[in-house]
Amino acid sequence: MKNVTKGLLYKGSNIERQNVAWNIAGSFVYAFASMVLSFLVIRMAGEDEGGIFSFGFSTLGQQMFIVAYFGLRPFQITDITGEYTFGDYLEHRRLTCLGALAAGAAFLVFMQAFGQYTAEKSMILLLLVIYKVIDGYADVYESEFQRQGSLYLTGKSNFFRTILSVCILLTVLAVFGQLLLACMAAVAAQALGVALFNLDVIHALPGVSWKRGKGKNRRLFHSAGFLFVSVFLDFYVFSAAKYAIDARMNDAASGYFNLIFMPTSVIYMVANFVIRPFLTKLSALWGERDFECFRGQLVRIGGMIMGLTALAVGAASLLGRWALAVMEQLLGKDYLGMLKPHYIPFLMIVLGGGFYALANLMYYALVIMRRQRAIFAVYLGAAVAAALLSGILVSKFGIDGAAGCYLLLMTGLALGFGTLTAKAFQQEKKEYVGNGGRKKQGAGAKAS
Repeated sequence: MKNVTKGLLYKGSNIERQNVAWNIAGSFVYAFASMVLSFLVIRMAGEDEGGIFSFGFSTLGQQMFIVAYFGLRPFQITDITGEYTFGDYLEHRRLTCLGALAAGAAFLVFMQAFGQYTAEKSMILLLLVIYKVIDGYADVYESEFQRQGSLYLTGKSNFFRTILSVCILLTVLAVFGQLLLACMAAVAAQALGVALFNLDVIHALPGVSWKRGKGKNRRLFHSAGFLFVSVFLDFYVFSAAKYAIDARMNDAASGYFNLIFMPTSVIYMVANFVIRPFLTKLSALWGERDFECFRGQLVRIGGMIMGLTALAVGAASLLGRWALAVMEQLLGKDYLGMLKPHYIPFLMIVLGGGFYALANLMYYALVIMRRQRAIFAVYLGAAVAAALLSGILVSKFGIDGAAGCYLLLMTGLALGFGTLTAKAFQQEKKEYVGNGGRKKQGAGAKAS
């Protein structure tokens, strides 16, 4: 493993350029794999098994990733004062990963017991839950890479781990034609990737502290509690339409919806290219109470996201029908005419993806301001709306209703976060000026 570690570490002087380049490469491969895997599995294993894989990989498995992740990445990478050590974060992540595995298994046992899932579907979904939980475990290492100023290591880990596990999954599926076996192989490859590109590499970073403070684990659960519930609700809101399709339509419909849902991965990936490299800088500006520069950076990034969204919607309007027809051709003659009728839902999903990217920028701003309660309030309202709307819209309008539900919910998130970010900014600025230009006791560490 020493050779792997040596190859991953970068000794050059232009570290910022490497951070940006590898972050782009890692994010692109990770998002691209998420997009094309569902397509390839439908092509190779058929629409029903492809639909099961799509739901397990992008919805249920990702929901359990959120449990393992616990919303701590933005908290960890913006912890520039070292309030918690890496040892603290690692101990916390081990517990959340165990919780995610238990929650995923309990859900599948429940669904099988009530006849909603077959034994084979439950096994495939369980393996995909394990795959995603391992991904969640890797995240604590990758967050520490970024906190230590080595975002390029995060990008390299994402890049190489994703390529390894995806290639193994597709190779086994192509050779043996068994999705269950392919998922087993993917889990093994994912574990190997974490060992090679996370567990070993982090020991080469000199600034990492493995010490664990007494009572820090409990404090982390308390500090990140609202973040976790918020992120969990966020993904539920993001995926409410998919859950409704799984409950009210067939497995093939899940697969088709995930295919037209693919643009959201592209938009989110591009938005991350823009947002992630600036998070540490935004944290520093807020800590220094440089309000004007902080606001200027947010406006600049938000403008870029809105511009990219406009371009994406325009391109989808012009090329959407052609793109859907190409996907039908690539899937095979049995799928002709299956995707083109969903052109309007496709456009709604593209627009909704842009609003979701903008909402995420405002979410990160509120995390930096430590406004966890405000974040929770937005997500709770959106989750209630999702629970009320998704089932009704999918039952009545099918995939069209699912896309409309997604667009409505993402618009609501963007408006809610935008409003509360502006309000928190003005409140902090007013208090700072009223205090004579001095930091308040505990400024920037609010939980409300």
